[in-house]
Amino acid sequence: MNPLLVEVTATDGAARCGRVVTPRGEYRVPAFMPVGTRGSVKGLDSSDLEALGAEVVLANTYHLMLRPGADVVADLGGLHRFTGWSGHTLTDSGGFQVHSLQSKVDDEGVTFASIYDGSAVRLTPESAVEVQGLLGADIQMVLDVCASLPAGPDVLDQAVDRTAAWAARARTRFDRLERRPAGQALFGIVQGGTDAGLRSISARRTVELDFDGYGIGGLSVGESRTEMLDALAVTVPFLPVDRPRYLMGVGDPVGMLEAVALGVDQFDCVAPTRAARHGSIWTTSGRLNLRNAMHARDDTPLDAACPCPTCGRWSKGYLRHLLSVGEPTAVRLLSIHNLTFVFGLMDAARAAIAAGTLDALRASTLATWGDGERGRPTSTAGGVNARGGLGYSRSAVTTPTSSPDAR
Repeated sequence: MNPLLVEVTATDGAARCGRVVTPRGEYRVPAFMPVGTRGSVKGLDSSDLEALGAEVVLANTYHLMLRPGADVVADLGGLHRFTGWSGHTLTDSGGFQVHSLQSKVDDEGVTFASIYDGSAVRLTPESAVEVQGLLGADIQMVLDVCASLPAGPDVLDQAVDRTAAWAARARTRFDRLERRPAGQALFGIVQGGTDAGLRSISARRTVELDFDGYGIGGLSVGESRTEMLDALAVTVPFLPVDRPRYLMGVGDPVGMLEAVALGVDQFDCVAPTRAARHGSIWTTSGRLNLRNAMHARDDTPLDAACPCPTCGRWSKGYLRHLLSVGEPTAVRLLSIHNLTFVFGLMDAARAAIAAGTLDALRASTLATWGDGERGRPTSTAGGVNARGGLGYSRSAVTTPTSSPDAR
């Protein structure tokens, strides 16, 4: 029996909004999942995430299996108790690290060097499932092969074949796994690069294994946005309407809304919080570079339309000062702002789908942000269409219970 139930409350073309019901509760879709790589979103704690209205947080299997170790997390009560987070959690499989670390891949699995001490580490479809069972997230992902783009047909063919074979092995091991939470869900992953034929083949082979949900991987890894969207348009129609659809690693405003229009339900990306740590602020008027000297004496908030506690209390000048001197408080306050923006965008997307105005939201977002590729949004002059544009849901954001100095 599928532990997840997708309840669609409205559609606008292929886009849909509603909720995913789980043994833990539910989360609204479309959804953005902040990335808590080592069990924490950098600079934030669980009370911050609760105050921001986060409903699903991603944790990184690769890092947690190395430090502190999946068995340590299990002994300390699993991810939820370990991190003090009561919402939903999703763990990736380590497949993207396989891609980014240029590890040695063979038909049986992958071998890579630990980033902590250089020791050799082996990961297989079975061990990835076992590790994630110990971590205890609500959703775990199968181990896949993510090819960098552009890639030749032989590379993409092999990635699709290995991903499908590994998915079958993961499915079998997962079904027999004893050390995992009751009701934990397993998502398959579709690969195929930008090749329409391979995308359809991979989608069919993955769906045949009857996963609880489906990740769409191998995108935002070197291709243009047009190529990414073309690949998505081919893939999504093959995915069951009663299962969540998750576009992995995409988190820029234009990219997410275009994917929502194609039927994607959820996203994850480090972009909003990483950008914040570098002074790149996401606002309803586009991107703002807080490091610019012009903000040194600016007494206005980052975004006058933003309901976050950062904008409600501190000026650009003060926040720029914290950033310039390397004060850790800046990481927290700026990350709170950028995540408020992204969660507000998801609120706006759900409202637009319900109202049948998603096209207007897409157009205004593109006009404001431009066609920034691969999670690097570009700012343009001009404001935002007040009726169809970006907006925040003030009711979804409350003041964090921890102090501004909390790490």
